[in-house]
Amino acid sequence: MSEHTPASKVLDRVLVLEMVRVTEAAAISASKLVGRGDEKAADAAAVEAMRKAFDELYMDGTVVIGEGERDEAPMLFIGEKVGGAPGKGPRIDIALDPLEGTTITAKAGPNALAVLAAAEEGGLLNAPDVYMDKIAVGPGYPKDVISLEKSATENVKAVAAAKGVEPGDIIVCVLDRPRHADLIEELRGLGCGVVLIGDGDVAGVIATTDENTNIDIYMGSGGAPEGVLAAAALRCVGGQFNGRLLFRNDDERSRARKWGIEDLNRIYKLEDLAKGDCIFAATGVTDGSLLDGVKHFKNGKLTTESVVMRASSGTVRWIKGEHTI
Repeated sequence: MSEHTPASKVLDRVLVLEMVRVTEAAAISASKLVGRGDEKAADAAAVEAMRKAFDELYMDGTVVIGEGERDEAPMLFIGEKVGGAPGKGPRIDIALDPLEGTTITAKAGPNALAVLAAAEEGGLLNAPDVYMDKIAVGPGYPKDVISLEKSATENVKAVAAAKGVEPGDIIVCVLDRPRHADLIEELRGLGCGVVLIGDGDVAGVIATTDENTNIDIYMGSGGAPEGVLAAAALRCVGGQFNGRLLFRNDDERSRARKWGIEDLNRIYKLEDLAKGDCIFAATGVTDGSLLDGVKHFKNGKLTTESVVMRASSGTVRWIKGEHTI
């Protein structure tokens, strides 16, 4: 019998709430650099804090999505072992973004988060650090209401029909990038409202699950690692997601094959990216649509707001923390 504890039991009993401590640590460290104009310093602070917090957890973790490959990142690189019980604790795969929104943080903009997802070994796609074309909707729609095989117009019309509204009543969230100019023009030609975000597409995807945001669909291209993190969140609360990797050159294609991806044109659905029992945790660094940011008060006190979700139970916990540093 293996010395390792079955991962599903540990995800249930311990790690769901413990993961919040990890994102809290990263968010608190990054918050000290909000508005300071130094993206690298803010990211480095979040990475170091997250790494230390992982080491306090009883698990044998492996980073499958991280800050890059070993030669690109001093810590939390793809393949790095994390956790305080190597060879003994449960084998857990980790996808992480210690600071999702480095530019946001440097400029004190909205929606910067410390984010991670955890799953049983083999539960998360080991996505290369390339772009991914994405489309997502929240829960409550017929199966396969969206598809990357359809045009943006066809997807909007399908969601509108399922919702019982006109296409012009649909609100779509898109990253504000020059590459999305044609997409934005197409959506506005339908009469859609387009919510443009400067960064932070994990929060953008999750926004489709919250009726208070009024966002119906997320569309456009962004980082593939962020796509896996967003898919893990949707696995916990419901929704649909399609993703297709985008490659700019042969180097990116070879990197994908290095991580075991053979079909470079495959359209990944939700459970292709995050399967089995999984956890998603996030803590706000700056205020946003999903979470409030870290607030610093007198006498070294501060507050955090976090969310942690679990796929097998569909549980979502909103956690407000008060800390003394």
